[in-house]
Amino acid sequence: MRITKSSVPGVVWPALPDARTARLLALLWQFEQCECWPIGETLDHQLRQLSLIVDHAWRHVPFYRERLEMAGWSAGQMLTLEQLRRIPVLTRRDLQDGVIALRSTVLPQQFGDVRESRSSGSTGQPVLVLRTAIDGLLWQANALRDHQWHGRDQTLKLAAIRAVAPGVADPPQGAIAAGWGPASEAVCATGPAALLSLSADINTQVDWLRRQAPGYLLTYPSNLMALLDHFEAARERLPGLRAVLTVGETVSLRLRQQCREVLGVDIEDVYSSQELGYIALQCPVSGQYHVMAESVLVEVLDAKGQPCAPGETGRLVVCSLHNHAMPLIRYELGDYATVGHSCACGRTLPTLERIAGRERNMLRLPGGGQRWPTVGLLPYREVAPVRRFQMIQHSLEDVEVRLVTDRVLSATEESQLARMITEALGHPFRLQFAYFEGELPRPANGKFEEFVCAIPAG
Repeated sequence: MRITKSSVPGVVWPALPDARTARLLALLWQFEQCECWPIGETLDHQLRQLSLIVDHAWRHVPFYRERLEMAGWSAGQMLTLEQLRRIPVLTRRDLQDGVIALRSTVLPQQFGDVRESRSSGSTGQPVLVLRTAIDGLLWQANALRDHQWHGRDQTLKLAAIRAVAPGVADPPQGAIAAGWGPASEAVCATGPAALLSLSADINTQVDWLRRQAPGYLLTYPSNLMALLDHFEAARERLPGLRAVLTVGETVSLRLRQQCREVLGVDIEDVYSSQELGYIALQCPVSGQYHVMAESVLVEVLDAKGQPCAPGETGRLVVCSLHNHAMPLIRYELGDYATVGHSCACGRTLPTLERIAGRERNMLRLPGGGQRWPTVGLLPYREVAPVRRFQMIQHSLEDVEVRLVTDRVLSATEESQLARMITEALGHPFRLQFAYFEGELPRPANGKFEEFVCAIPAG
């Protein structure tokens, strides 16, 4: 990566970075070395680092004390892979119920400030996670790694269409920032970044993209699908577009092919979560996903909880290697992945052949348009004790809201939820509330989508 930002006035070359930028560059340099290590060496370093997290959790996180002792852990020892697999899986329900008990009672100053991160993922289970400045630094270093792997020209404009809070980047204008974000701007001069809320309908998004003329587009796969349908019908492309960057959902082979055919560019995907940051990056050579082994330890488990072999698909369980504020040890994301094979690129980082996780559906509007249903961002538990949610659109006017709650809701709470949901959906749909105990119904394949459009196509 070319470094063009210097922190010393009067010195532009070679650039002299400030302390934070120097840390990012040091991490990038280390990434380049260890991503080609022998596989066993990488795992040894992961277990060494995770041992520190587990020991910290045993000492200072009430939630973990008993479960770690039952797994045979004692203070100061070195964690083995076999011992790790004896630690019970941490579920999103555990994270909801144990949000206080999962917080570290002691956090050494060297890990920096603590920030809250909220997410529903694609599971409809809202959670809150604490992350330290060290976590944030690794997140940014992996973002730079992604740009570096794909050889992106960061002097071009980046346009992002994604879920944001109301009032941020509202359509039709959106918002403009001077650069690509704190990671990129720390090391080089970038082009501008444009942002548009996913509350915009597809026609508005297309008009906005025409005006922005970006070099790179970032959005969610299901939203990209709707954009591609529009551009294909109009027989139009975006001149100057180099690639489409996707996050948040699974990317199908069909979508990749359609993107090449319609826009003439490839999809470059990232698998990440708000709780864990970057988990895996798509390889520019093979298209497989390389696990960010310096930040996370990933397991893919079958129905019996045993490790999957290459080519097998199982549930993802992930350990954060640096979160001392709220350790996530064997955290089950709710996604599925297929274990990959050795990669032609020469990197020895663990591989995932594909992320088999969940696609969210597009909301269909009575006027004929489509819109991304940004229901995952709503603060449900600030209004009512909502444990899980799912929305099923049965017609152009009717949406079923399925809820699991800690108790029976009052009429006022239900009314407040209804108002919040219809505002987020952007149309006064008729909402029908349905309440379930324990868990929400799942389809035969076991995969859950927080929003399902059940209106037949055509």
